[in-house]
Amino acid sequence: MERIAVTRVLATLFIAALAAASAPPAGAADPPVDARTKVILVVGAAGEAEYGSNFINQATHWKEACAQAEAQVTTFGLEQTGPTNDLELVKQELDREPKDCIAPLWLVLIGHGTFDGKEAWFNLRGPDMSAATLGSWLKPFHRPVVVIDNAAASGPFINKLSATNRVIITATRSGSEQNFARFGQYFADALTNPEADLDQDGQVSALEAFLYSSRKATEFYKSQGRLATEHALLDDNGDGLGTPADWFRGLRATRQAKDGAALDGLLAQQLRLVPSPAERSLSPEQVAERDALEKAVLLHRERKADMSEADYYRELEALLLKLARFYAANSATNAAK
Repeated sequence: MERIAVTRVLATLFIAALAAASAPPAGAADPPVDARTKVILVVGAAGEAEYGSNFINQATHWKEACAQAEAQVTTFGLEQTGPTNDLELVKQELDREPKDCIAPLWLVLIGHGTFDGKEAWFNLRGPDMSAATLGSWLKPFHRPVVVIDNAAASGPFINKLSATNRVIITATRSGSEQNFARFGQYFADALTNPEADLDQDGQVSALEAFLYSSRKATEFYKSQGRLATEHALLDDNGDGLGTPADWFRGLRATRQAKDGAALDGLLAQQLRLVPSPAERSLSPEQVAERDALEKAVLLHRERKADMSEADYYRELEALLLKLARFYAANSATNAAK
């Protein structure tokens, strides 16, 4: 009976929380400019016209999504004239960005990549950018950072860029996968595609876009009867290992590395480029508070096997009560606006 009562309480709390989270805001105010997401789009050297049109199409999708998100966006590589040393321009842009703030920074690399057996490179107009170089540029950043390298041979970027409070997504799992990668075109489409919204909350997270794009790339090779030459990875726990899409069931990683490394996906699920109306109603501080509460619940679920049933449900109930109170308080605030 006690277990049934706890289960009913949890179910009630979940229903209340979900209802409050999905309720449309009343007169939500636009966030200040300095609190908005910043997106840096870097389009690399195309080489052939076919690839150039593909890269431009990807960048167009990203810019449209940024417009919907009211995000700040800076692009490199789309200009037909002007400086060709994009390496230095990207460095200067990153130098200008705040290193400690709530607003996420998305760095998107669209183009070709290479691997020389020791170092992975992203091909730019002018000097290319190595994984080690980008890693040094990002080292001062403590704000949330999402790096999406859509190029071939991009896997080694994970090891060089992985850090706390950072999501790294690569189109390949290693530097040896050097054929043209299609992952990026699917990721660009996922940003505003309802099909990619697995939890049906009206927005697509970095994790959902990663899973959607990986599935689409797999389907492409199967439909063509070809051996897949790209296997995307996601790292967001700072261990530099990366997790493939087929380790996930829904939005949860259900497989774990042999050494017991922490699961990926928690941070990536909480970072969305285009927020839903309900998400827009929250301030950056409220989003951070909500995300911390939701992460605590998810981490608690991973401890279930190591706890007694009574302790597990008692602590889970306490966490869900905090989350329900948060949603209730903010729902009431939005209704009063």
